[in-house]
Amino acid sequence: MSALPSPILFETPFTEIAQRIRGFAEAQPTRIALDDGESQLTYEQLDRWMDQTACALQREGVQPGQAIAICAETSVRYAATFLGALRAGVVVAPLAPSANAETLAAMLSDAEAKVLFIDPSTAPRFAESADRGHKVNLSDEPLSDTTRIRDWLASDGGKPQVAEVGPDSPFNIIYSSGTTGTPKGIVQSHGMRWAHVRRGSRYGYGPQTVTLLATPLYSNTTLVVFFPTIASGGTLLLMRKFDTIKYLEWAQTRRVTHTMLVPVQVQRLLAEPHFDEFDLSHFEAKFCTSAPFHADLKKATLERWPGGLIEFYGMTEGGASFILNAHERPDKLHTVGQVAPGCEVRLIDEDGKALPMDALGEVVGRSAGMMLGYHRQPEKTREAEWFDETGQRFIRTGDIGQLDAEGFLTLMDRRKDMIISGGFNIYPSDIEAQMRLHPSVSDVAVVGAASSQWGETPVAFVVLNDHGPDPEAVRLWYNEKAGKTQRLSAIVRLDELPRSAIGKVLKRELRDWYAQHGTPL
Repeated sequence: MSALPSPILFETPFTEIAQRIRGFAEAQPTRIALDDGESQLTYEQLDRWMDQTACALQREGVQPGQAIAICAETSVRYAATFLGALRAGVVVAPLAPSANAETLAAMLSDAEAKVLFIDPSTAPRFAESADRGHKVNLSDEPLSDTTRIRDWLASDGGKPQVAEVGPDSPFNIIYSSGTTGTPKGIVQSHGMRWAHVRRGSRYGYGPQTVTLLATPLYSNTTLVVFFPTIASGGTLLLMRKFDTIKYLEWAQTRRVTHTMLVPVQVQRLLAEPHFDEFDLSHFEAKFCTSAPFHADLKKATLERWPGGLIEFYGMTEGGASFILNAHERPDKLHTVGQVAPGCEVRLIDEDGKALPMDALGEVVGRSAGMMLGYHRQPEKTREAEWFDETGQRFIRTGDIGQLDAEGFLTLMDRRKDMIISGGFNIYPSDIEAQMRLHPSVSDVAVVGAASSQWGETPVAFVVLNDHGPDPEAVRLWYNEKAGKTQRLSAIVRLDELPRSAIGKVLKRELRDWYAQHGTPL
């Protein structure tokens, strides 16, 4: 048996993730690498699957730097095929199964995918895409106009041609969630993914790691934990669909050490009546990102769930990155942490001019973890970039924030979500924070609605407890406490707020709904 690959340290030079997996296949062949509850692959089996995938792609003429697409439910085969494409130097475009057929067709065309991997849950949305390249069925169920993965894979035992891959080589194309309109293809490099792996060395990843993932594989949220685990020789438990009891059962019986969740999942877990009955003492690190993680929820998590709690703030595009080790700084739960090692940030005003670091402004950042650009959209790429006086490239976050004396960042709002009413800037997060103090408000989102008098005016969408008061009473309660410019003009009660698959509130949908159905203001 070979020696285990050396542990990854923050200073470890660039290494291909596929090469790391080969080393673990030799050193710990029988350790479980991937497990979705229905099937498993050991490291030896995963390595063979990766070789078979890479050989099959090369057989079909897919060149390094060209793309394949995957649109399917989370599974061991999905993950193994993704990794196998990387071994061939092929770029992976994971597509959201929740997208409609028109959006999926647009993303598939934009990626110029040479092969499309699907399953029975997504096949109907690609019925009209016969001209989009070879379609491979990841399941064993029969599907028309596809090849079953077992029949498509190359023969076992073959070795693919070595693909020349460097830090600047494209790794994957992550399509934006659509919360801001048509999804853009964010091209991430091998160097960017390796930066995430190196960062993971600070959180105890190793062959003993057992990571439980309950967010989808097309999301960058998932991948920032997926790759550090697999590149460190750990075990990945993949949930097809998030369920609180199933999550807690897996966490206890499999002695999970690491996990990535979005705030709404944390909220649902803590609200589960049986939460405190489960043994979660083996957790080392719980990561959370992708949506506002409110201080009271962080506090409750620290009180009830053993192990470290780490919040990541950043973008799929990369650049600015902040980390809050909440278990070490419970006095900073209202922030998203301090700038991550190896990252440089600035604050800029609406005109793109640099501001003092204690000012309120848009956060921009640069690091080893920055996208190469938006795929085939150079104009959009330029819009996302900011350059300092020396010509250094930064990525704009679109988020407004302020740094305190210790460098902890407090976020106000997305720049596009800021409400300008009567010439005053109003931050919806300020209103939302106050409204959450009402005992009957369980969730809230505030957006700007068109106003003939003020230009824009705040409107709240609320989820109230079962026996909550009339929404108008909540509006009046809030307005009695608010400054004149921050008063709510209207309130709408919903059973739940619209959210993306990774828990982001879809404020664009709320604005569109109010413009169509709300009372003119």
